[in-house]
Order: sequence, then structure tokens, then C-alpha cells
Amino acid sequence: MHLHAGHDHEHSHGAMTASRLRVALLLTLAYIVLLVVAGAKAHSLALLSEAGHNASDFLALLLSWVAAYLSERPATATKTYGWRRAGVLTAFMNAAGLILVALAIFYSAFVRFRHPEAVEAGLMMWVSAAGVVLNGAITLMLLKGSHDLNVRSVLVHEIGDTLSTAMVIVGGWLILRTGQQWIDPALSVLISALVLWSSVSIVRESLNILLEGLPEGMDLATVDADLRRVPGVLDLHDLHIWSIGSDTHALSSHVTIDDIPPSASAAILEALRAMLAERHGIRHTTIQFESAENCELSNGCTCAQPANEHYHHHPEELPH
Repeated sequence: MHLHAGHDHEHSHGAMTASRLRVALLLTLAYIVLLVVAGAKAHSLALLSEAGHNASDFLALLLSWVAAYLSERPATATKTYGWRRAGVLTAFMNAAGLILVALAIFYSAFVRFRHPEAVEAGLMMWVSAAGVVLNGAITLMLLKGSHDLNVRSVLVHEIGDTLSTAMVIVGGWLILRTGQQWIDPALSVLISALVLWSSVSIVRESLNILLEGLPEGMDLATVDADLRRVPGVLDLHDLHIWSIGSDTHALSSHVTIDDIPPSASAAILEALRAMLAERHGIRHTTIQFESAENCELSNGCTCAQPANEHYHHHPEELPH
């Protein structure tokens, strides 16, 4: 008997997320223009580095907005889970782009250390203060969608920007007080280090999802034990857990039960589904029941069927 159970998520938050991302896009674009103009006028590498950082944020927001739209599209005959991994792929691209931006900032700071230039510290401080307000507002706006990896990757950008622009304000004040021009490229190095640090977790988590690894924070042995404790379950094997999207987990497994009527096995299936949803947040499940009397396990599963027909299953053939 092959039983499939699934649960369709509500997507009402999708339109709100897309709307917030659009507003953040416009605000970020306006601030990029301000940074480029002010950075060129003040001869500040820190401000120009912030412009590059915010340009990567603009791209991240744009890609995330597209991904949010695609994630809401329904499943099709060729994309049976829809476009939910579009956001995960976007998160990976955003984080990889941030790493490239950080390396470029490192190089520019090295050049500036060797050939220092005087900067207008006062202009640095005023523009950075505007950036703190802007990035702080965008961060608060996106916080409600922070459970989604796609949105969270953008949120990491914005938090990093808020902190780095605050650092530029402090740096501008120190330049005014001491006249030390090396503070400007030193700030650029700190900003790029912050960028690299903030990108590592996003790259790791997005790659884990794309490679269909065990969802972060989930323990396979714990899920296995919880499944075995459901009344009616005698044994299980071929347990697989993966993520369709950043907040959508799936599970497949073979479960051995007594030779009972379908009406009785349906109650066991419902109990399994309820437990997985409540304890582990897994709502997309594919569970195959096998009779304890008619199934022998050997390198996968071979179940005896009438008329000498056999059903053969191998782990690599599990539907994902």
C-alpha cells in the first residue's frame, strides 16, 4: 500500500513580503545615489565602499523580490513543488555576491593604505547618519519575514549595513578629532570583514537545502524515534528528510505495520502526520506502509505480492 500525505501552506504573507521588498528597493536605490555623490565629493573610500555594499543589497532585494513572486506560483506538471527553491537559490547568489564585494573592498583599502587621501569627515558622518536611519527602517520592515531564508539573506545585508554605517559615523568623528586619514580605509576593512562573516551562515544553509541535506536544527535519530513511538508502527526504514524551501520540510519513509484493513491503517497515517507536523514542522510526507507478514527487508525492500509479482524499492528512487 502506498499512501501519500501533503499539506498546502498558506501564502497570504507572500504579497506583503513582495510589497515590503519593493519599498526597500526604492529606498536603497536612493541611498546608493547619495553615497556615490557624497563619497566622490568627500574622497571617502568608506562611503564608496558603502555604496558598493548597498549596490549588492539592491541586487539582493531585486532578486529576493523576484524569488518571492516565483515562490507564490502554483505547482505545475513539470515543477511539482512549484518554485519554492527559487528563494534558496537567490539566497546563495546573494551571499556569494557579498563575498566578492568584500574582497573588492579589501583590495581598495590596501591601495588606500599605501596612498592615503584626505577625506571630508563631516560629510561622511551626515551621509552615514542618513544610512543608519534608512537601513534601520528597512531592517524593521523585513523582520516579520525573517523565518524565510530568502528574506533572511536580505535582512543580514541590512543589519550589516546598519552596523557598518554606524561605524563610519564613529570613524568620521575620529578623523575630525585626530586628523588620521588611515581610519577611512581601516573602516573599509572592518566593513568587509563584517560582510564576510554575515555571509557564511547563509551560504552554508542554502547549500544544505540545495543538496537536500537534513534541515538545520533537526535530528534524524529523534525523528526516527518519534515515528517508532506512534501506536501501530512496528518498524521503519529508508527514512529521508529534506527541505523543499527554507521553511518547507519534507519526509519520506517505509513504515511496517500489521496486516490490517486500509481503514485501520488510515488512522496510523493520520497519527504519523499529526506528530510530524506538531513536533518537527514537517507537513509534506510520503509514507509507504508495508505488512509485517509479507515484507522482508534486504538492501532496501522487496515486498511479496500475489501472482509472484514483486515491488522493488531502492533508496535512490525515492520521490523528492
